[in-house]
Amino acid sequence: MVLQWIKGHPQFLKNPLYIGGDSYSGKTVPIITQEVSEGNEVGREPPMNLKGYILGNPFTDPTYDVNSRIKFAHNMALISDALYESTKTNCKGEYVQVDPSNAPCVENLQEVTQCLQKINSPQILEPICSTMSPKPKGFKWDKNFVGENFLDMPHRYPEPWCRAYNYLFSFIWANDKTVQNALHVREGTIRDWERCNQSFSSSYAHDVRTSLDYHRNLTKKNLRALVYSGDHDMFVPYVGTEEWITSLNLSIDYTWRPWFVNGQVAGYTKAYTRKAYSLTYATVKGAGHAATEYNPRECFPMIDRWLSYYYI
Repeated sequence: MVLQWIKGHPQFLKNPLYIGGDSYSGKTVPIITQEVSEGNEVGREPPMNLKGYILGNPFTDPTYDVNSRIKFAHNMALISDALYESTKTNCKGEYVQVDPSNAPCVENLQEVTQCLQKINSPQILEPICSTMSPKPKGFKWDKNFVGENFLDMPHRYPEPWCRAYNYLFSFIWANDKTVQNALHVREGTIRDWERCNQSFSSSYAHDVRTSLDYHRNLTKKNLRALVYSGDHDMFVPYVGTEEWITSLNLSIDYTWRPWFVNGQVAGYTKAYTRKAYSLTYATVKGAGHAATEYNPRECFPMIDRWLSYYYI
C-alpha cells in the first residue's frame, strides 16, 4: 500500500519516509519497515527514501508487554509490596502462561485482579465510565443518534468527565458528509465509519506473536527509531517496553535524562546506537495509551525535535 501511494504521488518520492504508528502498530510497523528496506536493497522501483520508524506505546511481545503490568502496578502503588513479592516468587515472574496447578500463583493473581479490575488500564488516573460507553464491541454509528440532547449527554450523567465521550463524538465527525468530502473519501467506498473496526481482524491471520525479531533485523540497517511510552499506561507499560529495548543489546548513546516543553519536565529519554542504527526512547509524563492522544502538546514537539534535530 505504501508503494502504491508513492506511485500515485510521485512528487513525494524524494521526501524522507518515516513509518509510524501507536499501540497494535507495534506489531505491524517493524514488519512494514523491514519490507520497505529490503525492497530498496533488491532494487524495487521506485526506491523509497526510508529514514526510520516511530512507535508509541507499542504492543511488541506479550512476554514483555503483559508480564510487565504487575511490575508497573507495583511501581504505581496499586498493589502492595507483600503481594508483589509473593506473586513474583510463586509465579516465577510468569503471569501470561500460568500453570493452573500452581495454586499459590493462581491465588496471588486473583488478589492482583481484585486490586486492578476497577482501574482504567489505558490511563490509571482517569475514571472507568460505566454509563453510555461508546467503545464496546458492536457499537455502531446510528444516524439518528444526534442532536442537541445527544450533545448534552456528557452533562446529564452524574459521573466525572470521561474520555470515552471523545470517541463518541468522533462518530459524528467522521460520518459527516462534509468531512468525508474534505478528506477525499471516495463515494460509496464506506457506508458507516467505525472507530477500531473489528471486521478487519477476521480477514487476517494473527500469526505474529512478537515483532522483536524484526526490531533486531532493523538494528543492522542505517535507520533511526523513536519509541515512546505514556508513563501512566498499564495496557502496554513503559516497564516492558524498556525491557525489550534492553534485550536488543545496543550501545548507550546518552543516559536517562529529562526532556522539556515550555520549561517543564515532559518526560524522560535515553538513546541507543549500533553502527549506523540509532534508537531514541522517551517517556511522556502523565500520558496514557497512547501518549499522542493524552498529551499532544508534549508529543508534537517531541516528535518534531527528533525529526529535525535528532534529539528530544
